[in-house]
Amino acid sequence: MIECAGRRVLIDCGLYQGGRELDEENADPFGFEPGDIDCVLLTHAHLDHCGRLPLLAKRGFQGEIVGTAATRELARLVLLDSAHLQEEEARHRARRTARRAGPEGGSGPLYTVLDALNTLEYFGRPAAYGEPIELAPGIRATFVDAGHILGSASVLLELAEGGEQRRVLFSGDLGNAGRPLLRDPAEPPKADVVVMESTYGDRLHKPVRDSVEELLGALTDTFARGGNVIIPTFALERAQEILYYLREGIDARRLSRSMQVFLDSPMAISATEIFAHHPECYDEPTAKMFRSGRDPLHLPGLHFTREAAESMALNRIVGGAVILAGSGMCTGGRVRHHLKHNLWRRECSIVFVGFAARGTLAREIIDGAQQVHLFGEDIPVRAQIYTINGFSAHADQAELVAWHRQIGGPSRTFLVHGEAEPMQSLAARLEGTQVETPALHQRFEL
Repeated sequence: MIECAGRRVLIDCGLYQGGRELDEENADPFGFEPGDIDCVLLTHAHLDHCGRLPLLAKRGFQGEIVGTAATRELARLVLLDSAHLQEEEARHRARRTARRAGPEGGSGPLYTVLDALNTLEYFGRPAAYGEPIELAPGIRATFVDAGHILGSASVLLELAEGGEQRRVLFSGDLGNAGRPLLRDPAEPPKADVVVMESTYGDRLHKPVRDSVEELLGALTDTFARGGNVIIPTFALERAQEILYYLREGIDARRLSRSMQVFLDSPMAISATEIFAHHPECYDEPTAKMFRSGRDPLHLPGLHFTREAAESMALNRIVGGAVILAGSGMCTGGRVRHHLKHNLWRRECSIVFVGFAARGTLAREIIDGAQQVHLFGEDIPVRAQIYTINGFSAHADQAELVAWHRQIGGPSRTFLVHGEAEPMQSLAARLEGTQVETPALHQRFEL
């Protein structure tokens, strides 16, 4: 939250994701009065950046939410899906509590579908990359392509108050350069103060081509064993990127045209359709394919499974299928059912292609759990487990350092959005700036 010239501007308002303690933190007070916020600048539509907007509105926010056109469209999808899950989880909690403590027990949802719909009314003017927006006298915002997901942005705030001026740059989430579909992150503008993510501040990604080779190898080996490949998938960007590489593999005859691929995520299906609406975000090769009438995300044998009954039917397939299902961290969604039916089978493979936070089922499996608890059962982990981090939509350490260097020596840098070790590792590599790693609710004078 930035306070300037008598106004309060919030950059993002996301859900914590992970264990039960984080669920409780989501319901905690924000640390400020939602009704005092004049404007929210939304860097992108991932749940950890937009997921508490309905709670903000429910608790009194009545200002404007500003994001790019693609972010607005994706945020609608994400918020409605999140609200539906909140209601569903509240019903499960109520049933469990009623069995133990009587019918009055159980807490309600964090917010409802109606709350999410009401929040969409606050989305105001769409931001275009590189075009300044006057939010109020003394406060101007410019959105810059962050190359992370469709419509993602870094945001430069130009602030003036009492004769003082500051340029404050919020990185949002920065993309991993050299991936298909989207442009690489744009060169950042000069700034006095930077607030930047540090998700992969302690590591370098495997080259994308090596990761594609590993993915194709995992599929080929699994099909040779007669099993299925389950890919826990983030609905925004990762699902589309994997479809792109599968289509490439078929075009290169590395994969069979008869391979059956199931995109088992209503949100990912809708996000894939939204992709076609926003050519302003594509890199040139992708834009060229769309212009020529070719859809880079279409492949033979691709099935969209929107209905729950269609998803359940996939559990009868014993081999030869690729199933992409949400959620990427296995914290909910349909992928948990597919894990229940395939995780114990030695001939199958589980392929993780994204970040897994501590406390999530995905992280548990990646860290080598011998068995996991799913739907009241202990399921042994016998499937082959692959972790392919080159598909990450986040910049790695080298890219974060290079991005920061382009800003031109900001006096202060605030590191956020990362676990302690990556944050400290990145802090040690940033030169010519005072680095801060702020705690929740900490205040600073700029």
